[in-house]
Parts: sequence; structure tokens; C-alpha cells
Amino acid sequence: MDRLRPRERHVFSGFTKAEIEKMEKLLKESGEQLLNREFCQKIAQSFNRSSGRAGKPIVKWTEVHSWFQNQQQDAQDASKNMHVLPKACPPNRMDGLSQMPQEDSSKAGERIPELSELEFEAKSSKDAAWYDVDMFVAHRFLGTDEVEVRVRFVGFGAEEDEWLNVKKVRQRSVPLEHSECHTVKVGDIVLCFQERRDQAIYYDARVLEIQRRLHDIRGCRCLFLIQYDHDNTEERVRLRRLCRVR
Repeated sequence: MDRLRPRERHVFSGFTKAEIEKMEKLLKESGEQLLNREFCQKIAQSFNRSSGRAGKPIVKWTEVHSWFQNQQQDAQDASKNMHVLPKACPPNRMDGLSQMPQEDSSKAGERIPELSELEFEAKSSKDAAWYDVDMFVAHRFLGTDEVEVRVRFVGFGAEEDEWLNVKKVRQRSVPLEHSECHTVKVGDIVLCFQERRDQAIYYDARVLEIQRRLHDIRGCRCLFLIQYDHDNTEERVRLRRLCRVR
């Protein structure tokens, strides 16, 4: 069985995290014009001109169009299947799970009021990679007092939902800025963007070594030797591929 998530869906054909965030914002704000050809062409052009797309394949307007189309269809499908919970959890929020028992009950009262403002990522059981959470569809209690949530990932439809232990869900990691490179230390756990021929996804990794270098007009030029947790392979990467785990 292939442990990698399917890549044939246009919604996940190579968009960067920043591009997906931009389209998610437009999805909420732009209404009917999302599927307009000229609108999608302008978005594709803005992506292709950005520094974050340097060295990557160009984005076609049809890919942008397909992403919006699939997101709208997934939203319609989700609205038909929200009978699992009395009230469905909104995108990337934990409001509907606020009554979940916490691992440390003494801290539950402190944390629950804050959850509604947080965004989350979850570790897939299929490939051990971390994906942004679109919504929590349902939750259930196991006989072992463990709690599982049914997660829908950003850019994937209902057919890719997974039941995951709540321990595999955490607050969304934050991309490190050039000015923050000095805060990264040997031994830190980071979320690293791994680029391969057949995939480009995020994995947890440990920082093994840091080569500090002078910054220039391009920003941080330091090199970080990291070791991926899922397969123990090592790689030297730039700061732009690292996110701070929260």
C-alpha cells in the first residue's frame, strides 16, 4: 500500500504554503469571482512573480481555478455530512471539541477558552508528514480513555479524512523569519519542508549542526544540518525551509 498521500489532485499540485494561505483568504472574501478566468490568471501571475516561487514550476491559472473549484465542492460535501456532531467545527478551529478531556485536567480550564482562536496541523498516519487542518469533522472516545478526532486536511476532500489521536494534533507551526535565525539552537525540534522528486511536504526534524554565516540582501545565509524524525535521514537546509514548532 502506498503510504504517500495521493498527488494527482490539482489542489495540491505544488502550491507553496504562502500561496495556499493567500487562496484560503480569497476563498472567504472574493465570492463568485473566484472561478472567473481573468481573476485566476491574475492570481497565477502574482504567484509566479513572487520570490517564493523562484526555482519552482510556474503556476497555471487552470490550477488556481481547479483549487478554488475543489474547495467549494468540498465545502458543499462537508455541509451535507455534518450530522456526526450537533455542531460542526469551523475550519481549523477546535471550538466543537472544547469539552474534550485534557491529558492534564488541572490545566483544562486554562486552555479551553483559548482554543477557538488557534489554528492547527496534524500528523498523518499515512506518511508521518504534517498537514494543515481544514476542520475537525468529529471526535470519539476510545475504551482506553484516549480521544480521537476525524481530521480534514487543507487541500484534500472528505475521502482523505483521517481518525487521529489528539496527541498527533498541535498548534500550527510558524515559518521562521530571517531575523530569527539566532533563536534556532542545536537540538531544537523544527518542522522542515522536504522537497523530493515525488513529493514536497513537511516533516519534524532535529537540528544537529548550524553553520552561522553573515546575512546579505537575500536574508539569512546560515546552513542547518537537520535529521528527519520519520526516517533519520540528514540534510543541510536554509532557514526558509524551517518552521518553529509550537
